[in-house]
Amino acid sequence: MRNIHFIAIGGAIMHQLAIALQRQGYNVTGSDDEITDPAKSNLEKAGLLPVEFGWHPAKINSSLDAIVLGMHARADNPELIAAKQAGIPIYSFPQYVYEVSKDKKRVVVAGSHGKTTITSMIMHILKHRGMDFDYLVGARVEGFAQSVKLSDVPVIILEGDEYPASVEEKRPKIFFYHPHISVLSGIAWDHINVFPTYENYFSQFEQYLKGIEAGNRVYYNNEDSEVIRAIQTSAGHLNTKPYATPPFHYENGFPVMDTANGPVKVSVFGRHNLLNMQAAIDVCMELGVSEIDCYEAIATFTGAARRLEKVKEEPGLLIYRDFAHAPSKLKATLNAVREAYSGHHLVACFELHTFSSLNEQFLSEYAHSMDSADDAVVFFSHHALNLKGLPPLDPSIVKKYFARNDIHVLDDKQSLQQEVTSMIAQKGKPVFLLLMSSGTFDGIDWNAVSSH
Repeated sequence: MRNIHFIAIGGAIMHQLAIALQRQGYNVTGSDDEITDPAKSNLEKAGLLPVEFGWHPAKINSSLDAIVLGMHARADNPELIAAKQAGIPIYSFPQYVYEVSKDKKRVVVAGSHGKTTITSMIMHILKHRGMDFDYLVGARVEGFAQSVKLSDVPVIILEGDEYPASVEEKRPKIFFYHPHISVLSGIAWDHINVFPTYENYFSQFEQYLKGIEAGNRVYYNNEDSEVIRAIQTSAGHLNTKPYATPPFHYENGFPVMDTANGPVKVSVFGRHNLLNMQAAIDVCMELGVSEIDCYEAIATFTGAARRLEKVKEEPGLLIYRDFAHAPSKLKATLNAVREAYSGHHLVACFELHTFSSLNEQFLSEYAHSMDSADDAVVFFSHHALNLKGLPPLDPSIVKKYFARNDIHVLDDKQSLQQEVTSMIAQKGKPVFLLLMSSGTFDGIDWNAVSSH
């Protein structure tokens, strides 16, 4: 039995990996200075919740075979220092995932946006087809109890993140998976705290492609000029294949794919999701699923958690939420709703929550990103700024960067809820309220918002 200790076990993927390894028969322990739900409940149910929070160097001893280091652990972490002194092998979570999957066929979905959705779609199709596989995905997916599964099956599907692996290993997570099949979904600047210039960010994808073994397959988004540039500069040794948005039309707000096998009505909307769908279908066909089976399966895909997920529906009002936080994601999500629900009054509410979005150096990237909404609101909390160690933001400065004269910029949640409630009242036509954030809008209960 292998003995594995997790430093910062409470992370979204870290705790799922810990539980997956425990299910495999590993002896797992862990520490963290703070653990919140759902990680806390999940770890408690698995018997892996630390007895007390904090860092305890006494947990680091010669019986350990490996340390898995979470990306939120700092360089001065007492357990990390003790592990180094004891000479125990230290892995970031992507490095350790590779260790336990190096004998499998690895499918990696990479890119600035669409990763979670494409990964989820691949998982959905394979499950529908009855294929067994391992996986790692960054969200809750309908029909799957966990977001990490490890077993002795020969295939693993991995969502590949370009964020640094850990404080010890600052290269992007995607560098460590060594895919046999990969998807490159899009390239749009993000993570300004790590990649201070666009070209620095772009180069990470070039390095990723260059590191893939010659002859391996890469499906790439042929509608993204920056993806095409990366393919041209760095993928000459690979077996590349483009994908694009398939033909489709709308019926009652939802797309119908126009396929050679007849019309296929799907349950998610937006051109970007049809594009994601095509990538997933291409991968699944490479894994041996027939095209007809792919279409049959994808028709029942309802989306990953917080990716254009319905919050509430009542007469005259639809509320959806989406994880969108980067400028390209805002535009894609807004355009999807605008196209699918052209008869609705679109109220878009976006929370600045990530380090990049709260950073004045990056805010100019959001210019005109919310133009397609009828009413647009931007919210940020001073608590989020404090947590990220960023200076105060002036709402008038934020408004300037979005380059829309009638946009509302608010910095307290009571004003936000009042403003949005006012916007959706008595419009004379149905309202679509779109909430976009990787946060929670300071905990607002959007189910309590009504058009009446």
